[in-house]
Amino acid sequence: MKSKFKAMVLSCIDPRFQHLVYNYLKKKKLTGKYSAFTIAGAAIGVTHDKFKKWHKTFYDNLETSIQLHKIEKLIVINHKDCGAAKIADSKKKFNSTNEKKIHKDSFSKIKKQIKKRYPKLKVELNLISLDGKVTKF
Repeated sequence: MKSKFKAMVLSCIDPRFQHLVYNYLKKKKLTGKYSAFTIAGAAIGVTHDKFKKWHKTFYDNLETSIQLHKIEKLIVINHKDCGAAKIADSKKKFNSTNEKKIHKDSFSKIKKQIKKRYPKLKVELNLISLDGKVTKF
């Protein structure tokens, strides 16, 4: 029997985006079909050196979700105007260009890490804005 759980969703703790993430997943007909892992910065929080202590926790949780729920996909939802991106910005001149690079770097790193550890796990990378617009990477 195939598991009803389809994915694990990695998203940020920012309260401004909780309803937007929920609505996005509802549109994808995933309500009740995903494991959730919420951490500051989403992919930034599990890939950037400033948050290194968190990385193992994420991968331990992902492994558990794979074992328990037989998930087939990791859906990553970063968001614009991200506080963790500001913390990760080494230039300390935070702007939209720097933020975009930080998100792209986190997406590149997480995709590479997942493919190495779990070659069969699909990865979906998204960046959501305050107006609910989702950009896929």
